[in-house]
Amino acid sequence: METIDFDSYSERKAFDETKTGVKDFAIPIIDFADVHVSREGIVEKIKDAAANWGFFQVINHDVPLSVLEEIQDGVGRFHEEDPEVKKSYFSRDPTKKFVYNSNFDLYSSSSCVNWRDTFACFMAPDPPNPELLPVACRDAMMEYSKHMMRLGDLLFELLSEALGLSSDKLKSMDCMKGLLLLCHYYPPCPQPELTLGTNKHSDNSFLTILLQDQIGGLQVLHQDCWVDVSPIPGALVINMGDFLQLIAKDKFISVEHRVLANRAGPRISVASFFSTSVLPNSTIYGPIKELISEENPPKYRDINLEEYTKGYFKKGLDGTSHLSNFKI
Repeated sequence: METIDFDSYSERKAFDETKTGVKDFAIPIIDFADVHVSREGIVEKIKDAAANWGFFQVINHDVPLSVLEEIQDGVGRFHEEDPEVKKSYFSRDPTKKFVYNSNFDLYSSSSCVNWRDTFACFMAPDPPNPELLPVACRDAMMEYSKHMMRLGDLLFELLSEALGLSSDKLKSMDCMKGLLLLCHYYPPCPQPELTLGTNKHSDNSFLTILLQDQIGGLQVLHQDCWVDVSPIPGALVINMGDFLQLIAKDKFISVEHRVLANRAGPRISVASFFSTSVLPNSTIYGPIKELISEENPPKYRDINLEEYTKGYFKKGLDGTSHLSNFKI
């Protein structure tokens, strides 16, 4: 595989020579077991994690373990299908309901080619006809997306309250109207030092819910250090997207993250992106009016999310922030 301007060994060596390590850093873990009893306390934890990390892990979130296991199994079954079966779904047309390919930004990004295959499917607001989905994963995808919509509903309520707003504020802005599933398959890599599983990037969504397996490899950039997001059985990883940082006026942050290539594997992950940008949409988004005052003016100009997303995909995962282009 050809690589472009990336030297993982040099990056790791440079970090090692700082002699600082990351032992004092750990992604926040928030227990949702008592979310309906100790709601205020959980809102405070989410507020702190969203403001300082942009990431946290959730345990006891009410999504059954069997549902998590089945979607991972289904993703694995599809990616391990006969190549002729997968070819019938291969496409680089982003408007299709279901597409399978390797590196969506293969022809646009200047970064190294990522060591992964992916299939993507728009699950909301207009769910796909199950008969058009691969047999290997159709039932799992339909069931999993139902649970993601329920969890997303709760998360947007808690995030709204963390901003000091009514619990329905973010939902009223259609932040969870669109749901895109991105199902990644990272094969074992014989030379992981020469590439990445996924280049560093931030998400062009309002919110992302990630299910990762136990192999690991996901890292978050925190205080100029790459911090491992250690897998926890049954946990889900939550991260803020660019659109949420924009409308929250930097009260929540969308941070860069990446996935390391690994000799172990395959690694399987399922990312659920909440964003209206998956739809033809002329809606203009800007900082929430209740968060603006003379002392706290807007930090970003208003954005058409469809336009923003086109620019995001045009540049690809090149390690640069697209949101920074819209700062006032």
